[in-house]
Amino acid sequence: MRLCDGPIRPYLDPAAMFEPLRKIFRLRDEAPAPSIPVGERVYVIGDIHGRLDLFEKLIAAIEQDDHDAAPARSTVILLGDLVDRGPDSAGVVATAREWRKRREVRILAGNHEEMFLDSFEEKSVLRHFLRHGGRETVLSYGIEKERYNEASLEELQTLMHDTIAQADRDFIAGFEDYIVIGDYLFVHAGIAPDIPVEEQKRHDMLWIREPFLRHRDMHSHVVVHGHTIFEEIDERANRIGIDTGAFRFGRLTALVLEADTRRYIQAVDKKGGIKIKRKESDA
Repeated sequence: MRLCDGPIRPYLDPAAMFEPLRKIFRLRDEAPAPSIPVGERVYVIGDIHGRLDLFEKLIAAIEQDDHDAAPARSTVILLGDLVDRGPDSAGVVATAREWRKRREVRILAGNHEEMFLDSFEEKSVLRHFLRHGGRETVLSYGIEKERYNEASLEELQTLMHDTIAQADRDFIAGFEDYIVIGDYLFVHAGIAPDIPVEEQKRHDMLWIREPFLRHRDMHSHVVVHGHTIFEEIDERANRIGIDTGAFRFGRLTALVLEADTRRYIQAVDKKGGIKIKRKESDA
């Protein structure tokens, strides 16, 4: 006997209703962690910005770490912005060149390297470059402050051509735009979301902030980047920002990747003394 009008609806088991959602979350939980190939170790260094003192300490710490760790093919990646703002950009460039003779060191182009190279020929770029840390770079190559202060833009370009070695300029011009190793993409600033890596514009890879920084969906790879300063490491599911303000906060960070693990080594300026700190990833 029917007690109500209308069609008879089948009984829906609440457990069955939520099973599709459970499957989605199980897949997320079971998804493998991002990794690099077995047998490799990657050290990724954020923006150095002329802080040779921090860079030298971090190099020594990385060499010791690599010596103490299990045997592996190790690669160092510098995320760009070796120059500007800090006091010894020339020394950083020379040290990076020398380090690359001893081990595999790959270097990405940053927006400050782009400005540096373009400023030799374009006065408008030189003016912008000098306002954003280029003055310190030029002086680090031995141009005297008095001559710098008295020079016009044209005269300063001549001084730069005469003083800064072509070998350094060629070295910087050879920096890469991006690097892919395993599940990680290494780039100076970031990428335009939802565009394949091979279709990214160089300008975005060197200069982008938004919409990259606020993007929450996964990219094709976990993006490891510098460019935007964070006082602490900015580790998220889809990206890891490791520009911890070498020139501003006195903290230069290296991310260490091995298989599916992450850890960090930092050179930190504490009241004039540089200390090495190590920490595990929070991920």
